Amino acid sequence: MGETYAGLSSKSKEDFGHGEAEFVPYMNVFTNPIADVAMTEAIEIDDRQAKVKNGDVLFTTSSETPEEVGMSSVWLKNGSNTYLNSFCFGFRASESINSYYLAYMLRSSGVRRKIVFLAQGISRYNISKKKMMEIKVPMPISAEQRQLGEIFRQLDNLITLHQRKQKCKFLSFPTSKAGLFLANSWEQREFNSIAKRITEMTDTEDLPRVEYEDIVSGQGTLNKDINKKKSCKTGILFDNGDVLFGKLRPYLKNWLFATFMGIAVGDFWVLRANNADGLYIYTLLQIDAFQDIANQSTGTKMPRADWSLVSKQRFLTPTVVPEQRKIGEFFKQLDNLITLHQRK
Repeated sequence: MGETYAGLSSKSKEDFGHGEAEFVPYMNVFTNPIADVAMTEAIEIDDRQAKVKNGDVLFTTSSETPEEVGMSSVWLKNGSNTYLNSFCFGFRASESINSYYLAYMLRSSGVRRKIVFLAQGISRYNISKKKMMEIKVPMPISAEQRQLGEIFRQLDNLITLHQRKQKCKFLSFPTSKAGLFLANSWEQREFNSIAKRITEMTDTEDLPRVEYEDIVSGQGTLNKDINKKKSCKTGILFDNGDVLFGKLRPYLKNWLFATFMGIAVGDFWVLRANNADGLYIYTLLQIDAFQDIANQSTGTKMPRADWSLVSKQRFLTPTVVPEQRKIGEFFKQLDNLITLHQRK
């Protein structure tokens, strides 16, 4: 039904982070059935490279587990100089296929089983473009493709809207109207007075590693059993009760409340409660006021949160730690409820 093309090649580290062109990063493909057109990074224009076009399907070629190879994402944007990262390959249909049907069909359990079966490797798994193109996929007539694609697109939108509504009802705390919190016992406090950054580095082999791709964006959950990962990468040591916050491209919402001891690998802040409650800090970093300041950073393609800004920002905070804990537990339960609702 079409042909494949390769991602970026013959590039060095110095080629990235600047330029008039853009490329689609690995995590955008991995996490989104429909690619986020705003989640791109800068690179110089290079006419030797294959360009991504509206309607193309992007596939990851490797991962640390066989269940995660060949993850697909459909690109829905017209642009003249958009490339694909070197750890993915693209597919361009030679016939008319509904993009939304393609996006959700390729992520369906039946098709995913066929793709996972092709994974090869030991410590890291790869997939062959040639073998991928040989799998059989269900293709109904065009009218039915449109209907199925629209059903799942609307369902995704409904789930996202439901999540936002549920959390927005409560995240504008404090509030006395709902009788949930004691608004008269709150005070303005600088963020660094309730959370301190941990910077101790380690390469201890027997501790699990948490990397960006291990976290479900915006949900604060892990998408795999990281104890099965084999890695000796150096990172920041974190403890049970610490909070991991992805400072690189903070709009990706890579955050995690740790319930175990491990190592944060990559551009993370490891935050530890300081005369405060860890779950409350985890809740605080999700509110709009925190996100607004965290996203005020230099650079447009590779933005990083600025600790000098975030640490001095004042937030209205309960003076009583047990109340902070109740708030944190409340929102953690709400997150669990939303996740359960999604699965249902």
